[in-house]
Amino acid sequence: MQDITLTLIYLILASSPASGLWTTRRDGEVKLRLDQNGIGSETPKTVHELLQESVRKYGDCFALASKKGDKWIKQTYKQYYEQCRQAAKSFIKLGLERFHGVGILGFNSAEWFIADVGAILAGGFAVGIYTTNSPEACQYVAENCGANILVVENHKQLQKILEVQHKLPLLKAIIQYNGELQEKRPNLYTWSEFMGVGSGVPDSQLDKIIDSQKPNQCCTLIYTSGTTGQPKGVMLSHDNITWTSLSAGHYVQLTDATDQQELVISYLPLSHIAAQMIDIWLPITFGAQVFFAQPDALKGSLVDTLREVRPTAFLGVPRVWEKIQEKMKSVGAKSSALRRKVAAWAKEVGLQTNLKRMNGASELPMNFRLARQLVYKKVRKGLGLDRCTKCYTGAAPITKETLEYFLSLDIPVYELYGMSESSGPHTISLPDTFRITSCGKEITGCQTMIYKPDSDGSGEICFSGRHLFMGYLNMDDKTKEAIDDEGWLHSGDLGKHDKNGFLYITGRIKGNTSSSAVVALALTASSTFTVR
Repeated sequence: MQDITLTLIYLILASSPASGLWTTRRDGEVKLRLDQNGIGSETPKTVHELLQESVRKYGDCFALASKKGDKWIKQTYKQYYEQCRQAAKSFIKLGLERFHGVGILGFNSAEWFIADVGAILAGGFAVGIYTTNSPEACQYVAENCGANILVVENHKQLQKILEVQHKLPLLKAIIQYNGELQEKRPNLYTWSEFMGVGSGVPDSQLDKIIDSQKPNQCCTLIYTSGTTGQPKGVMLSHDNITWTSLSAGHYVQLTDATDQQELVISYLPLSHIAAQMIDIWLPITFGAQVFFAQPDALKGSLVDTLREVRPTAFLGVPRVWEKIQEKMKSVGAKSSALRRKVAAWAKEVGLQTNLKRMNGASELPMNFRLARQLVYKKVRKGLGLDRCTKCYTGAAPITKETLEYFLSLDIPVYELYGMSESSGPHTISLPDTFRITSCGKEITGCQTMIYKPDSDGSGEICFSGRHLFMGYLNMDDKTKEAIDDEGWLHSGDLGKHDKNGFLYITGRIKGNTSSSAVVALALTASSTFTVR
């Protein structure tokens, strides 16, 4: 009965004539794009409601794993939730105001996650900041989001903030989550000090703020890199986060932890929605366990973590897959003549068999099964991908050669496509639904329109669905450029569908840099990935 009542309340809220499809106000509300049936009609929920569900279902399952020396230190979902509540109380105590930012600047860690979720529970905005940002770029983001608090990883990142602190009148506190403070300053805290600050804040005070939150209000800001002008703050609502993680997770058939727990590795920059969706929100929704890679992951240690964790799902930007490919080729070239001959035979068999499977064939010939025993299983084990059923790539174009190379080793790498403005994923390839060089089909509940197609069927890719963002913070003109009068998001990317509905990216509209392209630039620029 309570669920029905909540649904009615949210339907009334979503259809309110006072709510438009977009807003640029920090305290604004939008009309939710609810469908009449299917997953698009799911009852909207806040981040806190999602967390409560997660604790109820997966409370005793491990949620986060951080490596200290040679040992993994783990937290259950119950402990994770309590840590987020404690962080929220501390944010409140330090003066976080409703709809103001908590900027987070640093490499992936349990503290990063707890600060992000805690900021949302406390009624603020979680705001990831590029770790490569200059002090001036950090200042711009902090000003734009009205940051009351900044959370930094270490002394190096702290120095950036201290350099511009005098220009940030709204800033009330800085927290450093790794290492000891090299100097004491007013309103500067270690992580342990910060977590103790709010111990006197009663649950009732936090719960009052949590109860005031609505699914159609903003909870997270994702900043574009500012390649073509000032960075834009992409406003994502509670519903954007909670619904997209549910729909995308079901679409890729993530396993619920009550059946078998998914394992993922967090290493991609959390200032991007792709990493946040895969590392924070999908795991909370399905009870996955997240292992944190080492800070030098993209300089080589990622492969060691892969071998140790053996994830069930893994997203690598194209540069990661390309570097693995290069290293494997280099190692293979030093093998004996017999090994090279066997490998060449296995790769030919693997490619041809998997291309046929891609087109609907189900038969596994004897030579493929033999090659799997002799080559494919050993390769997967050596990479730490022996139990990974979901290998993905996104954020930038990947070459056909790289896709075919891994396909020949029976490691299909599936492409996905989306933007910050679509809360991450829009189209995804699946094991039984993929084509080489296609980025797949829309996740359930989302729609694609090819705007003004040419004679070849190629035009601007436009999105619709509950995953579409609220607007750019304080930027009416930019928001109107992105969302048309019919409510479609214009991506700036050119693409077309084939006869089976698979989407292919064909280019960019001249002079236009979308958030999907920006993510590509930011993720690949720092990927000096090497394989040991």
